[in-house]
Amino acid sequence: MKQQKSKAAAQKTRAHLLIIEARFYGEICDELCRGAIAAIERAGATWERAAVPGALEIPGAIALAAATKRFDGYVALGCVLRGETSHYDIVANESSRGLMELSLKGLCIGNGILTCENEAQAWERANVSELDKGGGAADAALAMIRFKRTIGKRAKR
Repeated sequence: MKQQKSKAAAQKTRAHLLIIEARFYGEICDELCRGAIAAIERAGATWERAAVPGALEIPGAIALAAATKRFDGYVALGCVLRGETSHYDIVANESSRGLMELSLKGLCIGNGILTCENEAQAWERANVSELDKGGGAADAALAMIRFKRTIGKRAKR
């Protein structure tokens, strides 16, 4: 796992996120990560980065990481491109279902798994100068962390 910390950034929000990336489409994933890392650092949070083979492995990896209690949130990044078989539907639906189940258990997750018809669509969504879906997924995870902390403070009153 790669780790990046900034003392000033850690003091700002004290949020620590794990970026889990499916490396099946490595270059697209690198661009998604670039956007996610920029968003996390803009928020003053810290991050670690880990890779899994494909999108189906992301929910399991997040579940394993959550058991360590080291992370405040998770950013799921990957790309699923439609092919000639129904495998696309299985991977897209089941990875999304897995992430939803984890979020319903209280984990703060930003879903940045792209599900596209072709590589051109994926690049448009991944590119930080276009749709920046990696940054959007990190922003979603950070928003859920803030929400969870706010709800926690209200419950203690």
